[in-house]
Amino acid sequence: MTITEKTAYLKGLLEGMSIDKASDNGKLFTAIIDTMNEIALSVSDLEEDTAEMAEELEMIEDALDELDETVEALDEDIDDLCDLLDDCDCDCDCDCDCDEEDDEDYDEEIVYQVVCPTCGEEICIDEEMLEGRTMKCPACGEELEFDLSDLEDDDECCCCSCDGDEDDRNNGCGCGCEH
Repeated sequence: MTITEKTAYLKGLLEGMSIDKASDNGKLFTAIIDTMNEIALSVSDLEEDTAEMAEELEMIEDALDELDETVEALDEDIDDLCDLLDDCDCDCDCDCDCDEEDDEDYDEEIVYQVVCPTCGEEICIDEEMLEGRTMKCPACGEELEFDLSDLEDDDECCCCSCDGDEDDRNNGCGCGCEH
C-alpha cells in the first residue's frame, strides 16, 4: 500500500465515523488528513523524479564506460603507432637510449601558435609552414597571411648580420654588439 493509498484509507475512515466535520475534532482530523494527502502526493512526485534520474544516471554511466573503452583503444593505437615510428635502429625492443642519441643530431623545431582572426581557432605552425607566408585555416578555410618582418633571426646579430659564433665573440666583428 502506497502513502497516497494510506491517506485515502484514513480519509474514508474519517467519513465513516460519526464525527461531525463542523466540530473542533472533525475540523482537526480533516485538516490533518488533507495535509497528509498533500505530503503523500509530494513524496510520490519525488519518487518518480528519483526513478527518472536513476535511469538517466545509468545511461550516463554506460556512456562513460563506452567512452573509457574508446580512450583505452585509442591509447593502445597511439602506442602502436609510436612503436612503428620509433627511430631506434637496434631493433632490440628494449628500453635502451639509442634513440635518444639520434635525437641529439636534430635541432629543436620552433613552433608558433597563431589564432585565426575569423573563427578564433588556435593553430600551431612551424618555420617551414611560415616560409610560404600564407596558409588556409584548417577550421574555417580562411586564407591567413604571415608578416615575418617582426621576427628576427636569433642566430644573426641585430646590426651587422654576423652569426655571433665563437670566433665573433672571441675576436669581435667590429659591430660593437656583445656576441
